[in-house]
Amino acid sequence: MESTYWQDVMAADYAVPHDRTLTELTEELVRGLASTNPQVRDALAYPTLATWLERGVYDDLLPGFGDGLCAGLNYGLGEDGTDTVFRRSFTALTLAEVIHRDNAEFLVHDEVVMRWGDRLATWLLRERDLRGYVADCGWAHAVAHGADAIGALARSRHCDAGVLRALLDVLADRIVKDTPYRWVHEEHDRVAHAVMTVLHRNMLTSDELERWLKPIAATAAQQPLMHETLPEWPTPPVFNARGVLHVLLSQLAIGVKGFPIPGDDELFGRPIEARADLLLMLTEAVQSSQPYIYRPAANPS
Repeated sequence: MESTYWQDVMAADYAVPHDRTLTELTEELVRGLASTNPQVRDALAYPTLATWLERGVYDDLLPGFGDGLCAGLNYGLGEDGTDTVFRRSFTALTLAEVIHRDNAEFLVHDEVVMRWGDRLATWLLRERDLRGYVADCGWAHAVAHGADAIGALARSRHCDAGVLRALLDVLADRIVKDTPYRWVHEEHDRVAHAVMTVLHRNMLTSDELERWLKPIAATAAQQPLMHETLPEWPTPPVFNARGVLHVLLSQLAIGVKGFPIPGDDELFGRPIEARADLLLMLTEAVQSSQPYIYRPAANPS
């Protein structure tokens, strides 16, 4: 990817060049998503694609564009600690922009969006490389980008209660999944924000949310056995689960903003109907996760 060429595009307010076909331009940008150079990947390829999507450059091509992007989710899938993670992770982030565009303009049939959702969920659950910031290469951030994509899906008009339950289950499975990686680059915040998007849809009952929360709370509540020798504590899954509980409790108490797309002000302006019940569930889960710090819940009687 020729950086000077794309810097000129950026300097021209991302106007689409006329010296090459859109197909050629797009193929080069998509290849740039896999670059190990953050100036190419983060500063040129991704923002150009995101800007063109937002401006409608791909509106007539959106189903095929999204399908083509999905191929990048399988690129090197199963590898850990290699450079292939950048292609997968930034594919997910770009696919989130595709879904945002459909959310704003209603361009794609439901079966297409559900197909993208299946591909995203499969990738996120199978992704092994959960590095956040990689020295010399910049952000990999697969968990954060995957959560952003799940959040974009959760806004979709194509998602009914069953799909929203499935999206929450994907996030729960990812949170508790065994991994050597601790989330230390705000992954907790991005995952919790995706959960909040589901909650603002008000399609799930308190009982359904309690069922969803149980495996996360159980993982967070794990404690080392007395005199047990461990290489680290808490283990990464316990650390990750506790972090999500803390951040989700904060976001639910304080409130969150949506992304700047049409409809988000309306979505995030709605009160969460299960908020009171969920605040209690989360408070109890946090208390149980670290009983040596938090006071037990007061007896209602």
